[in-house]
Amino acid sequence: MSLRLVSLRLALSLLALLLTVGVAQAADVQPAAQVVPVPVTMPGGQPVPAGQTATVTDFSTPTDALISALKKSWLQAANGEAVLELVFPPSGTPLRRASALPRLAAVPALIRHNFSVAVSQDTVANRPALRYTLTPTNPQAARWTLWVDGRWNVLLAYQERMPGGALARRAELTSVEPKLTRLASEAAPQTVRPALKKALLSALPGLKLPAGFEPLSVQRRTGAEGNAATEVLLSDGLNVLALVVSPRAVRAASGVAVRRLGGQSVWLVGDLPQSVLEDTLGGVVRLNSQVVESLPGTFGPATASDQ
Repeated sequence: MSLRLVSLRLALSLLALLLTVGVAQAADVQPAAQVVPVPVTMPGGQPVPAGQTATVTDFSTPTDALISALKKSWLQAANGEAVLELVFPPSGTPLRRASALPRLAAVPALIRHNFSVAVSQDTVANRPALRYTLTPTNPQAARWTLWVDGRWNVLLAYQERMPGGALARRAELTSVEPKLTRLASEAAPQTVRPALKKALLSALPGLKLPAGFEPLSVQRRTGAEGNAATEVLLSDGLNVLALVVSPRAVRAASGVAVRRLGGQSVWLVGDLPQSVLEDTLGGVVRLNSQVVESLPGTFGPATASDQ
């Protein structure tokens, strides 16, 4: 059978899917049947007094304050009018509107390890907010800014920028309804899984994971033509890479590195510099198909709170 070349759009669409693995897209976020006000709690479980604003001094570090807000945002959300912009991966409609922010697939333990966090005062949708600037310890990874409501302690906006400063994506509430909404389902963070990492490195000897990135989950997909692919999600806490092993191939392009090993192709898709993506796969000289095929059955979905 001749080798088929899958379009670049397919590979980039895969990344777009994995950027929000396990969470709902903004257009799909539905409020619960009953919308109720949700009090913000301080360390120790005390609510923020009426008319006052939570500040980062209520927590040990800016990172602690941010993770508290992320955990709250997995349970409750501010709704209203939101503007979403997706520059990478490119799409036909980079700018769209929604009633809520897409939930971030953040990993608190990796954020603690891979990002330095600074905080300042700001305003979003005419509401006082805390602006968290996250700088990755890996200078080649994208940096993030997250805005948290000063009263409710939930996300109001976020943006991702490439190392050179170019915008990759952003989501921002431009108006906010007067009450928080309890989300229909909790989006618990995924956890780092050392055994999965060990198995992945055994399956692809010579694989050199980018600094700070860890494998979080793996699944098996079957295409319309019956071709099966193994997909591994990698994260540094916020930035996401998709590593795919498949008999099908994509052309190498910006944001997509490809290595052909016998009858299989290994792709790596993400918003790291092209040289980093290629170096990640460059040392792989063989593929252990039996180990690759066993990954989805051995490592099912796993979630955990902050480690």
